[in-house]
Amino acid sequence: MGNVVLVHGAWSDGSVWQEVIGDLHERGHRVLAVQLPMTSLADDVAWTRRHIAALTGPVTVVGHSYGGTVISAAALDNPQVSSLVFVAGYAPDEGETIPMLSDKGAEMPGRAAIRFHPDGWSTVDPEMFADALAHDLPPRLARILAAVQKPTHAACLTAPAPAGAWHDLPCGYVLSTDEDFRPGTATVVRPARRRGRHRAAQQSPLPPVAP
Repeated sequence: MGNVVLVHGAWSDGSVWQEVIGDLHERGHRVLAVQLPMTSLADDVAWTRRHIAALTGPVTVVGHSYGGTVISAAALDNPQVSSLVFVAGYAPDEGETIPMLSDKGAEMPGRAAIRFHPDGWSTVDPEMFADALAHDLPPRLARILAAVQKPTHAACLTAPAPAGAWHDLPCGYVLSTDEDFRPGTATVVRPARRRGRHRAAQQSPLPPVAP
C-alpha cells in the first residue's frame, strides 16, 4: 500500500482523475486528488503541499500538464515525497515558465480554444473543449468536463518555476505523441533525467495510470 497525491492540469479539476483514483484504490493505495485554486503557481504549490502533509509516510506525487510544474515545486525540500510522476507534464528548470517551454516545442493542441480575459483569467471555449482537451473521451464526458472546467489565472502559467525537485528524486514520465491520442494508449519511460519535456504541452484530461 502506498500514498499517492494527484495534481490536475490547467482548465480542469480533480475530477479528471476519477478513473485513475478507482484503479489505485483497487490496488490498495491511499489517494488524494488536489483541487488547485488556480490563482497562482505559489498558491497551487502551497495547496499541494498541504495534501502531501495530510498523508502519513512517503508519498508519490503525480502531476498532469501544468500540474507537473506544481508537483516539482511542491516536492522541493520536502522529505515526505519519495517520487514524482509526470503525466504529459511540464518539468521546468529554475526560472522557466510554461510559455517558454511550449514555445520551444510542438504547438500545444487546443491553444486556439483558450480564451484569455482582461482580468488575467483564462478559460477554454466550451464548444471547442472536446477537440482541444478531450478528443479521446466519450462526448458526454467531454461535455461534463467542459462544464466543470476551472478558470486558470495567468499567474499560474507565467510565474518562473523554482528549482525543480525532479533533479533529485526518482521520476516516472508518461508521454503521449500525436499518434498516441487513442483511449488507453501511452508510452511509459523512466529516465534518469528529463526527456521529451517539450511535448508535455499535449494535454489530455483523463491520463492513463502508469503501471
